Amino acid sequence: MDNYEDEIELMDYLNVFWKRKWLIILPTLFCVIAAGVISFLLPPKWEVDAIIQPSKFLVQTEQGQFEEVVVVDPKQIAGQINQASYNHLIAAELNLNLTSFPKLKAENLRDTNLVRISLKEQDVQKAKLILTSLFNHLKRDLDKKIDVEIKGVDTKISINENLIKHKELLIKDRLNEIKIKENEIKSKEIDIKSKEIEKTKLTQEIQSIEKKLIISKARITSILEEMKAVKKRIDELENDQRKALAEKKEGGEALSLLLYSNEVQNNLRYYNTLDEKLSTEKIAQENLSLLIKTKNEEIKQMDTQIEKHRTEINTIKAQIDEIKNEIQKIKNEIENVKDQIGLLKEKKGRIDYAQLIKEPTSSLYPVSPRKKLNVLIAGILGLMIFTILAFFLEYVEKHKAKP
Repeated sequence: MDNYEDEIELMDYLNVFWKRKWLIILPTLFCVIAAGVISFLLPPKWEVDAIIQPSKFLVQTEQGQFEEVVVVDPKQIAGQINQASYNHLIAAELNLNLTSFPKLKAENLRDTNLVRISLKEQDVQKAKLILTSLFNHLKRDLDKKIDVEIKGVDTKISINENLIKHKELLIKDRLNEIKIKENEIKSKEIDIKSKEIEKTKLTQEIQSIEKKLIISKARITSILEEMKAVKKRIDELENDQRKALAEKKEGGEALSLLLYSNEVQNNLRYYNTLDEKLSTEKIAQENLSLLIKTKNEEIKQMDTQIEKHRTEINTIKAQIDEIKNEIQKIKNEIENVKDQIGLLKEKKGRIDYAQLIKEPTSSLYPVSPRKKLNVLIAGILGLMIFTILAFFLEYVEKHKAKP
């Protein structure tokens, strides 16, 4: 029953409100008026903001594609600004008091690489100068890394261009080498033609000598036949002479013997002459045979030399083909290097320095003080505080009234 009595019903709340209404309303009204007056007396502030795009460049992925990458993470840039990392530099540059320096706010815009920076300041021009100075300091720091990246790209391009020049010189050397080898081939082909002409002459000479050899053989045959005839004639004369000698013993004539003797001598001399001719002809035949053999040996040597030259020509042609393949390989390498230079130039062309996407711009209306909001907050807080105070006083009064 005591607990029931201690409970405060809804009517009790209303009675407290009504009983102490002026304690709640008048102070709350005073707080609202005070908040309104103070808000009207406070100097207005405008919000000035700007949007920065950090420096960026291309990075080649493992798949060989290029992706844009910012030099510094936008969240890191925003964090540095929010931590007042640049405040002293800006203050020193603009001759501002660091203790009254306005608070800079920065945030990375969602799903972008952009950074929004803002501040609230009574002097719009001063705020714009502060944001411009901040951007200049940021740009100086970020662009240093971009300059290093561009210098690295330029160095790679220069190295590749020098590599192309070196490879082009190699191609020229190889082409000159091909010309030398082609001239060598022409020289050997001329030598082959010369030897083939000489070989043809030797063949014709051999044919001529063979004809002479045939004639010489015919002469030898003729001489041998004539020698046989002379030999037969001598034998007949000797037989006749022997018969004549026999008849001399029987009283033949001496004149007849003398005639036979002279005839035999003449035939013997003629036989000896024929024998000398035969020997001379045989020597000539041997000389002709030897000459044919010598010239055939010369032809064989020429054939060997011609075959050697042809083998050398084939070897040189194979070397030329190898050099041409090497030249083609170098040309392919040059094309690859040119492609790399193209990619590097594209990469360089897509390197961006830090830039202001949005120039420092002030809001159309002051953002501070927010008069209506301040009055509303003062009213709500006053109503809450003085209502609690009213209930507290009611509670104290009841406890004093208890016996």
